[in-house]
Amino acid sequence: MAVANAENTSSLLPLDGRVALVTGGSRGIGREVSSQLAALGASVVINYASIFSKADELVAELTSRGQRAVAVRADVSDLDAVRALFDRAEDAFGSPPHVVVASAGLLNPKYPALADTTVEDFDAMFAVNVRGTFLVCREAARRVPPNSGGRIVTFSSSIMGTLLPGYAAYTATNGAVEAMTRILAKEVAAKGVTANVVAPGPVRTELFFAGKDEAFVRKVGSGPWPHRRNHGRGIGRQVPGERRRVLGKRPANALADGTCI
Repeated sequence: MAVANAENTSSLLPLDGRVALVTGGSRGIGREVSSQLAALGASVVINYASIFSKADELVAELTSRGQRAVAVRADVSDLDAVRALFDRAEDAFGSPPHVVVASAGLLNPKYPALADTTVEDFDAMFAVNVRGTFLVCREAARRVPPNSGGRIVTFSSSIMGTLLPGYAAYTATNGAVEAMTRILAKEVAAKGVTANVVAPGPVRTELFFAGKDEAFVRKVGSGPWPHRRNHGRGIGRQVPGERRRVLGKRPANALADGTCI
């Protein structure tokens, strides 16, 4: 576990005193989310699955800005690992997470037709995208302090609207996450916690480019979903009004119904 304990001197940031946990937080969209939460004043737990160097690099970057972060390795599809991840978050910062962002995800870069999708590839995507999100959300529902402006954020994809061939299993995982998040929102609302799912369009990440040629990238880029380099900053802006509606202190009219953003 890599740790950055640099002092945050600002007392005016919206997430000062809050702890945020981001799964898949060292790469792609998760990295941008981690950086944005730290910039807003949160102490950030950056979860990674395998590549320590990426997580350690991000911790060092945040430290250089006077922000607080830890990097913790965990397989989100493993029950004990997820419990340990939340335990380490509390050990590092003295509080359970107030903000939990489940952004760890897996996509088959071969983009097979449903008829050509192997059971092994299907199971692998569901293990991370659905089981992993379930385990993280379940732990968050149990541990996010009540009436603390708590936020649970999951990820789907704009593929739910386009339904492109080659994405059958991946799209099915997104449908499961969206349904699960909507129900979770109703269940945690009484605790003063909101749950929402973010469905970004194409974003320039390793996950997006995997297995795609330039012609496909150009085709997607000319479609209705623009590329976004820093989608982490856009999570708050997806909801009209202040970004605190999703990731900060809870205003009276905060979204609490599991809305897909």
